[in-house]
Amino acid sequence: MAFGQPRIEYKTNAQMRIMHEAGLVLSRALDAAVAAAVPGATTAQLDSVFRAVLDEAGAKSNFLGYHGFPATICTSVNEEVVHGIPGSRVLNDGDIISIDGGAIVDGWHSDSARTVIVGTPDPEDVRLSEVTEEAMWRGIAALATGKFVGDIGCAVDDYVSSVPGKPLGILEDYVGHGIGSEMHMAPDVLNYRTSHRGPKIRPGLCLAIEPMLVRGSIETAVLDDDWTVVTTDGKRSCQWEHSVAVHEKGIWVLSAPDGGAERLAPLGVVPVPIP
Repeated sequence: MAFGQPRIEYKTNAQMRIMHEAGLVLSRALDAAVAAAVPGATTAQLDSVFRAVLDEAGAKSNFLGYHGFPATICTSVNEEVVHGIPGSRVLNDGDIISIDGGAIVDGWHSDSARTVIVGTPDPEDVRLSEVTEEAMWRGIAALATGKFVGDIGCAVDDYVSSVPGKPLGILEDYVGHGIGSEMHMAPDVLNYRTSHRGPKIRPGLCLAIEPMLVRGSIETAVLDDDWTVVTTDGKRSCQWEHSVAVHEKGIWVLSAPDGGAERLAPLGVVPVPIP
C-alpha cells in the first residue's frame, strides 16, 4: 500500500510474454466456447469445451475455485450481466450470452470475454454487442495514447454517449482491473468518465479492459447463488473484455492473436509485439 492505495504490479517484458502465451490459449478456448453456443446447447457444455482446450494446452483456469466459483467460465445469458454459473440452462434461439474466461500459464494470468447472439439475432442485441465491443477497443486505444488509467473510462464513456439511437447504460458497479500474477489486481479500470485520473500509464502495466453495457437501467442485483448478477429491470446486457500490456515500445493485446492490430488500425493505433 502507498498512501492508502493498493500497490500496482509492473511486469517485465519476459513476464508479459508469458501472459501473452496464456492469452493465446484463452483465445483458442473462447473460440471453442463461442462455436458451441448454439440453440439447444447447455451452458455446462460451453464450460466443458472451454476446459478441454485449457487441459490440452497444459494451462490452468483462474476462474475454477476462485472464491469457490465452480466452473472455468462465466456464462451470463440475457438479463444476466456477469458471473453467471454454467449449468443445465439451455440456450434458446435469440439469446445473448457473454462468455468470460481466463487462463494461467506458469503463474501468469489472462482474462477475456466475448458476447455471442445465439441463432436468430435481435437487431437491438446486435447493436448492444457491437457498441460494447467497439467501446472496449476505444478504451484499449486510449491506453495506447493516454497518460492516465482514467483516460480509458473517458474514451469508453465518450464513445457510448456518442452512438445514435436509444441510449445504452454503462454499468458502474463492475469494472476492469489490473492483471498479472493474480487475476484481479490494482488498479480498477472504470468504464465511465470521472474526475479521478487514476495512476499514470507506464511500461509494465497490464490491464483487463471490460465494458459492460445494458439496454435499460444500470441497476443490478445478485441472485441467491451469490454469484450471478442480473439487471433489476430484466433488460439485456453485454460484456466484452481483453487483457492488454503496456511496454516500452507501445501496447499489445495479450488475449488477441494479432495483438489487436485489426481492430486498432481504424483508431490510429498500431500495437507492437512485446520485445
